[in-house]
Amino acid sequence: MVRGMDLRRLRYFVAVAEELHFGRAAARLQMSQPPLSRSVRELEEELDCLLLERSARGVRLTAAGAVLLAEARDLLATADRARQRVRATEGHGTVLVGSVAGAGVELGPPAVAAFRRGHPRAEVLLRESPISDPTAGLRSGRVDVALTRLPFDTEGLATHPLGSEGVVAALAGDDPLARRGSLTVEELRDRPWVQLPPGTDEAWRAYWLGGGASGGAGPVVTTVAECLHAVLWQRATALLPAGAVRHHPTAGVRYVPVPDHPPSTLVLAWRAGSPAPLVRAFLRAAAGG
Repeated sequence: MVRGMDLRRLRYFVAVAEELHFGRAAARLQMSQPPLSRSVRELEEELDCLLLERSARGVRLTAAGAVLLAEARDLLATADRARQRVRATEGHGTVLVGSVAGAGVELGPPAVAAFRRGHPRAEVLLRESPISDPTAGLRSGRVDVALTRLPFDTEGLATHPLGSEGVVAALAGDDPLARRGSLTVEELRDRPWVQLPPGTDEAWRAYWLGGGASGGAGPVVTTVAECLHAVLWQRATALLPAGAVRHHPTAGVRYVPVPDHPPSTLVLAWRAGSPAPLVRAFLRAAAGG
């Protein structure tokens, strides 16, 4: 790390880099936008390089920004693990909860509230994962529990269903199909779709790409924010959970229900075996028992 660069600024940068929007990042961090913008500028000055390209069309990562994003995620994860281990020696405990595709927004608050009623000294931290990782960090050991969605390969994992949610097509607002009350997957088939990175779980990829588009490949995306920018800037087509209507309202993007696509099952997931007592307690609370 460069001398003087602190974890707070790295957390701020990661939020902006993942959202690609200062306003949404500020809301995610529960702070106002001016100090967030100032912090990122100060980080760029410390590193003597441009991390984000800002324009009227939005925010984009530079090559240097992409490198820092990967490094910052690792550094912050290491710092969190160290903090948890130190706190554990003083009778505190932490449960790291991974979330992908907005499942944390849907499921997290009631699960955490139920858990804290029985464990007021424990801490629950949310870690949002790229949409290319349906296990939300479970396989890499980054988190203890995942709030995620099926389908994906669950080998070595245990899951508990919590409900289901339909999907919507994200389309540019001036797209003729955006005026429709609903759409079928077949009506979207011959369009360019956003793509997920190589190595993404095949069941997950097939589900979110409607079983396979034939209209050509759109840009590769790793976050919901990148997905929405691809819809706006490249006029790509994307499927998202229906909750995107509430959680990701975006000027210029319309969400149209796709009722013939199977709903996504929201689940709790954890590594198969015997979880730690605090993790087991969180699982019980989140599952309603």
